[in-house]
Amino acid sequence: MAHDALERGLIVGDRPDGDGSIALPPATKRGSVLRRLPEAEGWRCWPLPVVEGAVGAFRLPEDAAPVTIEAPSGRAMTLAPGDLMLGTAGHRESTRWVVGSVPEGGLRVGETYWILADCGIVGTLLGDSPRQKGHLAPVTCLGAVHDEAGRPLTLARFALAGGPLLGAPAAASPCATSSAAASSCAASSAAPSPAPVPPVAVPPVFLVLGTASEVGKTTAALGLLRALRRSGRGRVLALKATGTSSVTELHAYLDLGAAPCLDAVDFGLPTTYPSERPGIEPVFAAMLTWCLGQPVDAVLIECGGDILGANVPTFLRTLVAHAPRTRVVLAAADSLAALGAKSVLAEHGLTPILLTGPCTDTPTIQARTQRLCGIPAMNLARGDDLVL
Repeated sequence: MAHDALERGLIVGDRPDGDGSIALPPATKRGSVLRRLPEAEGWRCWPLPVVEGAVGAFRLPEDAAPVTIEAPSGRAMTLAPGDLMLGTAGHRESTRWVVGSVPEGGLRVGETYWILADCGIVGTLLGDSPRQKGHLAPVTCLGAVHDEAGRPLTLARFALAGGPLLGAPAAASPCATSSAAASSCAASSAAPSPAPVPPVAVPPVFLVLGTASEVGKTTAALGLLRALRRSGRGRVLALKATGTSSVTELHAYLDLGAAPCLDAVDFGLPTTYPSERPGIEPVFAAMLTWCLGQPVDAVLIECGGDILGANVPTFLRTLVAHAPRTRVVLAAADSLAALGAKSVLAEHGLTPILLTGPCTDTPTIQARTQRLCGIPAMNLARGDDLVL
């Protein structure tokens, strides 16, 4: 029984009420993927499956080692053995860290799952790399979380335009959502309303892509942001369009003057995985329509991961339809990776204006990359000034 499974996952003092739910303390720890949600006043955990994008309660076992997750503020927060954590079910397909998924029907009460990302994504662990990960740990699913009115809490309910954006003034209360939106448990079905209509004129768009994880995409994007600001484009919107959410990464853009700073969470999705998922294109279209319609001097976009996964190909097709003059900076691991990525991007009608990353680490490989690809190459990790 789900009720019995819920009770087994609780520690002393967290006893279910007669309806099978338990009250959650307002100060319950939560992952940064829930950063758009309000304080947990009157929230209750119900013995119901946790579907993708729905808020769920999870317990770190009493015999587990402490783990670290990212708090909504962006700070590293420790989960101690026995701690309760609020997060969401989600998919992840990292080529360098962790791979996991959400089983059909969602995460079941009483079953053991894993923290797949430090932002608080939980799901079935399919595999991981040998690299050390401070967040990866098993947790027990206690159930889905509802608000004081009994409505399911989901990322979709608080997607744009509901709560405040990073780097933007506070908007209306995120609780001011329609009953139709409130009844939706699946974040993947959410898109801002009304239906997106591409703006007639769009600001200049700069896109940073990489051939793999950890090849200097964020470093390149921050160098590009500095160059945009120096060129007189004072208002720059930053968007991490694909991959897994990270408030720490968004804060890096915020610190250099970008505002607002957004990712998939702001549009109702915990991540943009799995690859080739159905229904992702309307989410990307809504994302781009909103961003390109803002009163900014430039839009800076980073795609997490590589150019083959995380639905980046779908995003590129959508982006070209909305902003065909997008300028691309490509971070590549080596010269051959840069050449291969150039060919892939050509299929989307895109040509990089600059190559960077490890393919430019020394004069030898920088010259080889530039000669092989016929594109200017610069190592932005050294802090070299980029002129636009």
